[in-house]
Amino acid sequence: MKKLMVLLVALLSFVVIVQAEEIVMSWSSNGVVMAEGMAPGAFCKVEWVSTLDQTFTNVTKTIVFNDMVADSNGVIRLGVPMYFRVSVTSGIVSIPGGTNGGTDADFGAYSLTVDSFYMDKTEVTKEHWDEVYNWASTNGYIFDNIGLGKASTHPVQMVNWYDCVKWCNARSEKDGRTACYTVDGSVYKTGQSSPDCNFDVNGYRLPTNDEWEYAARGGLSSQRFPWGNTVTHGQANYYSTIEYGSYDISPTRGYNPDYDDSPTPYTSSVGSFAANGYGLYDMAGNVWEWCNTVGGTSRGMRGGCWSHNARYSRCGSKGFDGPIWSHDYLGFRCVYR
Repeated sequence: MKKLMVLLVALLSFVVIVQAEEIVMSWSSNGVVMAEGMAPGAFCKVEWVSTLDQTFTNVTKTIVFNDMVADSNGVIRLGVPMYFRVSVTSGIVSIPGGTNGGTDADFGAYSLTVDSFYMDKTEVTKEHWDEVYNWASTNGYIFDNIGLGKASTHPVQMVNWYDCVKWCNARSEKDGRTACYTVDGSVYKTGQSSPDCNFDVNGYRLPTNDEWEYAARGGLSSQRFPWGNTVTHGQANYYSTIEYGSYDISPTRGYNPDYDDSPTPYTSSVGSFAANGYGLYDMAGNVWEWCNTVGGTSRGMRGGCWSHNARYSRCGSKGFDGPIWSHDYLGFRCVYR
């Protein structure tokens, strides 16, 4: 947090928590709360209470007060106090909807069409996993695995698919959102079920295959990787081999030498490499990422990892594993609408 700014307008108060730039809060003449000064694609969470002894309530859409008109000075006065808290979330980016099509050198013609959505900039870290896991464990959730991580800023791993979708639900409830995954109409919290996923609510979930690949390509088309057609250890954490030398042109081979310290896993801190065109990190390598995709009794995973070679880190490469399995090379990130 770099700056705290409080604006008082009559009986109305704004509390603005700013990560990097100064955010200016104001009312428009038709009663809409406006936030100006945010970076493109930045996400704002809005919460409100009528008195400061209440718990803040999340509001995820623009707030409109009907039948209210600003006076000649552009100020709206309410009959009762109303307090707003607006925070900028720096760990999430907006992925614009549209179509990414072209010809991949290894997978041929492809076309990916998605609606706009939000996605975690990085793989879920061990620190973030623990924060939600601890909350969930006191709110009716039971996980198969506790989740491991080499350090707090490294991706969580040793979590299976069931763990991840339950964690998505817990994160949603903790943040005041509507959980996506349900079983027989109830929020999915325990057991090993194949839950229904409601894509229309605002909760966190795993990305679909198309969403993941669309995001990984970062606005580029017809490329193997999020940045182009070749890869080196300076761009991703993966296992380099001469076998794929037509596009794996790393001057170092084997494990990434910057991260092959004992003991395994040889994960890297999230965000250690350059982001793609959408501001996403580690969409190639580090850990595989569970997806929402169901393939028979298996679940989809994308992106490759620290222990697998470059062919698995290509944008068009798809993997599957049983939802019960957890590995030290497999984690996840969340999306929501």
